[in-house]
Amino acid sequence: VLLQEQNLGIRYKFNVPIQRTGSGDNEVGFSWHHLPWSECSATCAGGSQKQEVVCKRLDDNSVVQNSYCDPDSKPPENQRDCNTEPCPPEWFIGDWSECGKTCDGGMRTRTVLCIRKIGPAEEETLEDTHCLTHRPIERESCNNQSCPPKWVTLDWSECTPKCGPGFKHRIALCKSSDLTKTFPPAHCPSHNKPPVRIRCSLGRCPPPRWIPGEWGQCSAQCGLGQQMRTVQCLSYTGQPSNDCAESLRPTTMQQCESKCDATPIANGDECKDVNKVAYCPLVLKFKFCSRAYFRQMCCKTCQGH
Repeated sequence: VLLQEQNLGIRYKFNVPIQRTGSGDNEVGFSWHHLPWSECSATCAGGSQKQEVVCKRLDDNSVVQNSYCDPDSKPPENQRDCNTEPCPPEWFIGDWSECGKTCDGGMRTRTVLCIRKIGPAEEETLEDTHCLTHRPIERESCNNQSCPPKWVTLDWSECTPKCGPGFKHRIALCKSSDLTKTFPPAHCPSHNKPPVRIRCSLGRCPPPRWIPGEWGQCSAQCGLGQQMRTVQCLSYTGQPSNDCAESLRPTTMQQCESKCDATPIANGDECKDVNKVAYCPLVLKFKFCSRAYFRQMCCKTCQGH
């Protein structure tokens, strides 16, 4: 061994093969021998012991290399069972399961059994009372730290308007993990805030239609006249519209007749046309004398007709 630097504590040891010859001119003999039994490989539940075979000198009974003995005559190693009695009962403890929650306190469990080893690869499960030591826990809390605030949404509103395309709305609150506290929105991550408005539709809206008003008073206090009313084109929301069909527009004016009070005529001298009425000839021409109002206003003209 050539050392070219400081030795830090490594030691070397070499064994030179022993080449011995017998005393005198005769060669020493060699033979196979069994060593004492080895220690048992297990303290309980069945182990094994071995007796190794070595080559020894016959003169001093020292162990030499196996090449000095005849390989064809080498006996097999001896092996026997040992410590076959069952082992004392002991607790088998399995691995912890994953925590049931990542925060706000979850639970994790593991398997705990009282077992006894009765063979090299065989075990039996016993009642817990057979294990003398305190039973290990099989359930414990985990991840007890508080969860960060999270978004909580209320129910969606109804779709508005009631027909056609519209929107539904809802409120999103930043709440503590146990829902007992409300925080400002900045305390919750904005990138995963749930939507608070979505499109909706409750079907096609009805078309605008003509809405007539109530008829007004008759323009004449006695006899025939006219009365008016308003007619509007309104949408389903009551807003004015220009999309109503003009051909379906209801009339805004109609003829009306007011009841006249009868004035008895004593004699022919009192029957005369009212001075302010200039249309008495037309009343006669169009045969309106049969109507009480015109007959009274044009009494003289309508007399005898």
